[in-house]
Amino acid sequence: MAEAISVSGPISGSDKTLRFETGKLALQSQGAVVASIGKTTVLVTANAAKSVRDGIDFFPLTVDVEERAYAAGKIPGSFFRREGRPSQQAILTCRLIDRPLRPAFPDGYRNETQIVVTVLGADQVNPHDVLAINASSAALMISGIPFDGPIGAVRVAYSQEGTWVPNPTFEEGDAGTFELVVAGRELDNGDVAIMMVEAGGTEKSFEFYANGAPKVSEAVIAAGLEASKQWIKESIKLQRQLTASVIAAKGRIEPLAYTPVLDYSAELYEAVERAATAKLQPAIRISLKKDRNAAIDEATAATVAELAGSADAPGKFAGQEKQIKEAVRSLTKHLVRQRVIGENVRIDGRGPRDIRPLSAEVGLLNTAHGTGLFQRGETQVMNVVTLAMPRMNQMIDSI
Repeated sequence: MAEAISVSGPISGSDKTLRFETGKLALQSQGAVVASIGKTTVLVTANAAKSVRDGIDFFPLTVDVEERAYAAGKIPGSFFRREGRPSQQAILTCRLIDRPLRPAFPDGYRNETQIVVTVLGADQVNPHDVLAINASSAALMISGIPFDGPIGAVRVAYSQEGTWVPNPTFEEGDAGTFELVVAGRELDNGDVAIMMVEAGGTEKSFEFYANGAPKVSEAVIAAGLEASKQWIKESIKLQRQLTASVIAAKGRIEPLAYTPVLDYSAELYEAVERAATAKLQPAIRISLKKDRNAAIDEATAATVAELAGSADAPGKFAGQEKQIKEAVRSLTKHLVRQRVIGENVRIDGRGPRDIRPLSAEVGLLNTAHGTGLFQRGETQVMNVVTLAMPRMNQMIDSI
């Protein structure tokens, strides 16, 4: 049996311990880490292809979360007693992991990369989603896959006493009024650059407010973000310890060799910048989305014609029409960003603190039990409610 390498450390402000282990399970994976808080345990494997997949113009990162009934000591409730498709919670956890990790891969890295999270233990006390973010980062750190990590993550719950609780249990989370999930990486100066924030109130928050619990303000959320940095650092420190232990035991981690795939060259971007800036500046100042998009399309077509030329008169960048369009797209983003920072005006003419017009309407469908239409700007959501007897309740089969 292979000998495991493990590191662990306390989570300050709580009685919990975060533990990382590698070298015992999934030995053929490029990176494999088992992480645990309490008896909640996840196995994360990280693997990448050795070459770029042909015909793609994006980074093919796949995150998969496998919730297994045995993790909670259950048998699947389906007719055949087999695991079914991913639950809604598993899909949301995939997205939660993807968001902070994806920006940490280098520009031009297009090798197919897969992160698989398998929930091995669910103690019904500690959630596994944030644990999986930390374990995914740790697995990437020891895999040799190009990754600008480590990335740390923490969930903090705002209690009824007005304090932030790190990595709350399900019970502690339900007893609070607000939750934040924060992920980030440590900078050279010791500060933490926050890369992702997810926030939301709890189910009983208004009941707690009515009973005198402190309400959540912008200042409170800012304090929560600041407080989360120390717990993010603790995870990052453990991941670095694990990486150092692996190197000490097995030698240097061989980096995955890859060939960067660039959407366009620096020379092409400079040419696009010279040719398209004057065309795009008035286009991005058009408030109406439809008219603005038409103007940007016109500017793009003119730039492509100017730089690529035609079949009869090819230009300097003939045959690179796709690259020119990508460069125009990047330049457009840059100009919009400049306008927001320099003039405090967003792309549709709003200021940084202005919201789009809001409207709401009910009773749209005559035969439905209840309908509501909510609109913000040009974005619409129509909700339909149907009432039924309790025996029609959905039976949730989850861990």
